[in-house]
Amino acid sequence: MASTLTPEQDEQAISLIRGLAMDAPLHANSGHQGTAMALAPLAHVLFSRVMRLDPTDTRWPDHDRFVLSNGHASILQYSMLYLTGCGLEMSDLKAFRSYESRTPGHPEARHTPGVDVTTGPLGQGFANSVGMAVAERVLRDEFGEGLVDHFTFVVTGDGCFMEGISHEAASLAGHLGLGRLICIYDDNHITIDGVTDLALSDDVVGRFRAYGWDVVELGEVADDVDTLERALLDAKDVTDRPSLLVLRSHVAHPSPDHTDNYKAHGNPFTPDDVTRTKEVMGIPDEPFWAPEALVAAYRQHAARRGAQWHGAWNERLDAADPAVRERWDAAWGSQMGVPGWTDDLPFVEIDSKPIATRVAVNDAINATFDHLPGLIAGSADLTGNTGTKLSEGAQQSAEEPGGRQLFYGVREHAMGSAMVGMALHSGVLPVGGTFFVFADYMRPAIRLASISKARAVFVFTHDSVGVGEDGPTHQPVEQLASLRAIPDLQVIRPADANETAQAWRAAVEHDGPTALILSRQDLPVCTDGSAVAKGAGIVRESDGEADLVLVGTGSEVSVCLAAAEKLEDHDTAIRVVSLPSWDRFERQDETFFDEIFPEGVPVLSVEAGTTFGWERYADDSIGIDRFGVSAPGAEVLDRLGINPDHVAARALELLDGTVAKGAN
Repeated sequence: MASTLTPEQDEQAISLIRGLAMDAPLHANSGHQGTAMALAPLAHVLFSRVMRLDPTDTRWPDHDRFVLSNGHASILQYSMLYLTGCGLEMSDLKAFRSYESRTPGHPEARHTPGVDVTTGPLGQGFANSVGMAVAERVLRDEFGEGLVDHFTFVVTGDGCFMEGISHEAASLAGHLGLGRLICIYDDNHITIDGVTDLALSDDVVGRFRAYGWDVVELGEVADDVDTLERALLDAKDVTDRPSLLVLRSHVAHPSPDHTDNYKAHGNPFTPDDVTRTKEVMGIPDEPFWAPEALVAAYRQHAARRGAQWHGAWNERLDAADPAVRERWDAAWGSQMGVPGWTDDLPFVEIDSKPIATRVAVNDAINATFDHLPGLIAGSADLTGNTGTKLSEGAQQSAEEPGGRQLFYGVREHAMGSAMVGMALHSGVLPVGGTFFVFADYMRPAIRLASISKARAVFVFTHDSVGVGEDGPTHQPVEQLASLRAIPDLQVIRPADANETAQAWRAAVEHDGPTALILSRQDLPVCTDGSAVAKGAGIVRESDGEADLVLVGTGSEVSVCLAAAEKLEDHDTAIRVVSLPSWDRFERQDETFFDEIFPEGVPVLSVEAGTTFGWERYADDSIGIDRFGVSAPGAEVLDRLGINPDHVAARALELLDGTVAKGAN
């Protein structure tokens, strides 16, 4: 679509962007102007000539995704969202990096209109973009190019490619042949400490070619808008592999004093620096210079393009077959499933044959697979072990673009971040599994998922020292407490198959990320699953008023039930509570809390992990405040006190008042 902007307006717009890149950090006394100044022409070309976007609906499903992986240059993205009329105004730019502004220090999805993904920690955005490209491919195969036909553009810097996650993500993208992923590498040779030669001598071009990417070395064309446009459009024609465009830029250009100076990366210019640079650019030396006529022309140009693309797309959506439309609405809706999708959730009769919750989650996923059109499942080389194996889904690949079984290989870092990218792309529900102890590899992605409320389901199995012979390196102890500490992360550790099915439901319906913590070993079927809904529930009521409450999660609920049976011989009335989700429980009112934990009744918690945090609910806690040991799982649990006899004995001690509150 031809540009309606004149060459003079192009030049003015680039100067405006560079001016804002200096003015906003100066006004905030904080920020990064150097990269934004250097990449102003690239941003102008992307937003005015290449990318499909609709300023009136920045969440339009078929818009091109834009990821600023080097998110410290956020003022560049904010300037473009202002210029194109995507929801930001000059007042937002003047509030850059201030309290509750729509222009925080790094781009935040769901906070700033037009921001597709939350970026900042270097390399994460690049890995997010791989997930976005996967989501687009799967949805295009499901619904056709008439409804899904867009690209993912990601801007990266040297720091992104130094971070190890970039290696995993780039390798995966090359293997999958993600032809609609276009990365622009801002090769400016600068980091905070100084020139990249201090710590980097990689052959980035050779590295990405080895990954299977199409690599184009653009050279010194950072200010040549026509060459940039041709390169980006050519990259769109490469359909069998992702593209890397290597752009040699100069940080802080065209500053007469700080071009190529590493100090310009993170230190705001002084007023004199800004004055001298604006003199070189030939624009007025006034803060936040933005000629009304130019801004109006730019916004009209963006709106015209968006209206044409979006209008034609709306017609195609309206003409879609009703069956297609039902699945489309499910994929892009708040529930993710077609009406009645929960009807097929498994239910197992209590006291049936024991089943590991990692197996039970696989049963739940496969029972509902056909009714969740956006579901994409996979694992980091542990598909069968973690219950993320689809019984019907084809393997995701260039040959099977609609494949919803994604084999990530041994790439936990990339898996976590790609899942976040898929979730923020929208239209898909990513599910990824690995052993619980390896959640540590994924923590940055889980944290960013929580910040951005990305609906991703992290399946963590082999959830305790019950892992057994693999020993302490593979036996999670502190991981559960650490995930519970992350705000806005839903954490569920189900007690049995029925709680697992309901945990899967809760994960699908939750507007944000979920961590499912599941067992390796078989567990008795001992609940009806209802405790998940409110985070807690009574699974064994005492005869009469309870003398003591035993509360457990996961595999320890059945241990509590067995201990309660033993305590009957001591003429004690025991209530057993399953507490699969602390965060869901905390959202309930005080009345429900008192129903679960009656005032004045002592509480003993049992969980095969660190006791950290249990003091909020329990008067005494049985747990594992040490690392595990290599031996058969059942033996390790028994020797470390996770057994009915030990629980019963500690319960009696608590009732006798011989254990101080909070003792371990």
